[in-house]
Amino acid sequence: MGVIAGILIFLFFIWFGGGKTVKKIGEDLSETGKKMEVMEEKIKREKDEVWNGVKKKFFKEEKEIPKRRQ
Repeated sequence: MGVIAGILIFLFFIWFGGGKTVKKIGEDLSETGKKMEVMEEKIKREKDEVWNGVKKKFFKEEKEIPKRRQ
């Protein structure tokens, strides 16, 4: 079964363009990788901006609370 599957995979590889197809797919993957890196950087920057906003709003420096006199 493994030999038959290997032969079929090889025939499909040649049928669909062989090395040219592999080269085209590789180029497309490289472009996609570059785009993803840019998106990751944008997401990291925006996450930091949002986190800083949350810190300012919810974690303000605690002011001294005057003690109650009884």
